[in-house]
Amino acid sequence: MTTILETISSPSTVLTLGATTVILLGSTYYLVSKAASQRDPSRDRRNGGSARVVNGDAGGGAKLKELDRSKYPGGHLTIYYGSQTGTAQMFAKQIASEAESRGFCSRVVDLQDVVENEDDAAVEAARQDYVNITQKELDEEGALIRATLSHPRYRDNDDGGITSSTRSKAIFFVATYGEGEPTDNAQQFVEIMKGKSGIANIYKLDHFNKRDSGLSDAGNSSISLDESATLDATLRDMYFLNDLDYCVFGLGNKQYEHYNNMGRFMDAALQKCGGSRIAPIGLGDDDDDLEGDFETWKDSVLWPALKERYVKEEDALAAAAVSASTKEGGSVATLPSCPYRVEYLTNGSAGQVASQDTIQTSSKHYSLSVDCPVVTRRELRDPSDPGSTVHMEIDISKHMDVMKYQTADNLGVLPKNDSSIVEAVASALKYDLDQRFTLQPNTQSDEAASTKHTLPFPTPCTVRECLTRYCDLSGPPRRSDLKQFAPYARDEIDRKALLRMSSKEGKAEYKEKIVEAHVGIADIVTKLCPSIVCPLEHFIMVCPRLQPRYYTISSSSTVHPKTIHITFAVLETAKKYGGKFKGLCSGHLEGVPKGDVVRVFVRDSTFRLPKQ
Repeated sequence: MTTILETISSPSTVLTLGATTVILLGSTYYLVSKAASQRDPSRDRRNGGSARVVNGDAGGGAKLKELDRSKYPGGHLTIYYGSQTGTAQMFAKQIASEAESRGFCSRVVDLQDVVENEDDAAVEAARQDYVNITQKELDEEGALIRATLSHPRYRDNDDGGITSSTRSKAIFFVATYGEGEPTDNAQQFVEIMKGKSGIANIYKLDHFNKRDSGLSDAGNSSISLDESATLDATLRDMYFLNDLDYCVFGLGNKQYEHYNNMGRFMDAALQKCGGSRIAPIGLGDDDDDLEGDFETWKDSVLWPALKERYVKEEDALAAAAVSASTKEGGSVATLPSCPYRVEYLTNGSAGQVASQDTIQTSSKHYSLSVDCPVVTRRELRDPSDPGSTVHMEIDISKHMDVMKYQTADNLGVLPKNDSSIVEAVASALKYDLDQRFTLQPNTQSDEAASTKHTLPFPTPCTVRECLTRYCDLSGPPRRSDLKQFAPYARDEIDRKALLRMSSKEGKAEYKEKIVEAHVGIADIVTKLCPSIVCPLEHFIMVCPRLQPRYYTISSSSTVHPKTIHITFAVLETAKKYGGKFKGLCSGHLEGVPKGDVVRVFVRDSTFRLPKQ
């Protein structure tokens, strides 16, 4: 445009061209905006119709900020998680918290956000980058994955500048849900990877022995596959992720047939798509010691492998010194970084209701569940028989749009903490139970620059509702939860006790004093460590979420389409140091009389009755 104007001498012509330019730009903006609002509905369905930028300025056109390699000699490290109850996410965040001192600049990414990346510039750049590398076209779903996993901002040159090539580094924490299935937030990612890797049947992954440490006996070799597990070889894209270095930790339970199926699938699929394995897969067994498996893999396999491959000894020492120096000068009372900021509502302000796409994928059940009345309940055991087993019927007629079910589906029940426990916690931490608040992103937190802000539960709500419905106050906390609460203990004895039980050396004490004694977060803040002072936003950050309990629906959807029947046994046992422990959800359901409501949702089951 500048060249053209320089050659034109008539001022009227210049004004005419200028006006025309403004009109054209305005028309272009309108057409682009309209096109964006009418984008492919298959993408809009993934996020409720709203566009979300996951990686900020992820397009390939902007100049990338150079990473300070004196502080981060290992370069960038992205940690992805597929989580149903939050444990995989917790492990991912733990790695991120240790990364800086190890010489890596980290970010944590939900696998759902990978397939919901609405940064069109980044997606198009990923597509073009793939074409340049392979001379082949890339479909939309593949471009979505590469836009995050192979984003140029997070690729490094790790060969000392010998070549100009750059690679991404990634760690995947992947939980297996139910009978070998992906978690809700990993379903779409897994489907895409099945096609790209050529693995059609995720249940045909060969089993291999697992050492007690949770490590693969296969070393750095890939997990082998049955022949029936692979698609036509022509569908496999061995160059799809050939610029990715990766490793995987799977979370599973040996009580299930397809133990750690998703972790093993992810490890195999990434390798078949051209990825280079950094370290052997780690497998955690929740039936034994999941956290112990994770810690052993983390300390004995993951960090040593990353250090050997990406960080020189002298650089590691320098990075650790820089990290330590940035944390010096703070007092013992300095609080950890928190991604949330509580905004209390006053003067009757209603507050902005959080939209569905701002809720963490692992917490979607909080906003998707509905209150349904109990219409029938009866005790199935004889009065002379100790214990209680209850048959309950729930009326779903007013919510058929979201509660329609098929026989053998699962009913998710959202339990509530007992009001006396909620009041005790609020009293100990000096919370006003009737105060309403919203959660906002804390732009000053360490996570703000590297992760997208999402909410752990819907707000606005009262503090009472937060503690009653969203915080697990009664279940035994994991050792890592105790470690997170330690900085908030003002008494040194309390702080040391929490840190001791959270350590590897304190596993036996933790098992005796926490797990076997049925001690929950409420007991810790009100009795065991009463010196804990924890602002509400920090409590929300460190306290485990209250998870739904699933019951197999015992009614026929054909015979009883408008009611759901469940049968449950009330869990009740004596506490080691006196008193009784009652199962949170079964105890909650036991206390719901006929006519009152329970908060529920339907979860599809893979089990189906024969057609005939």
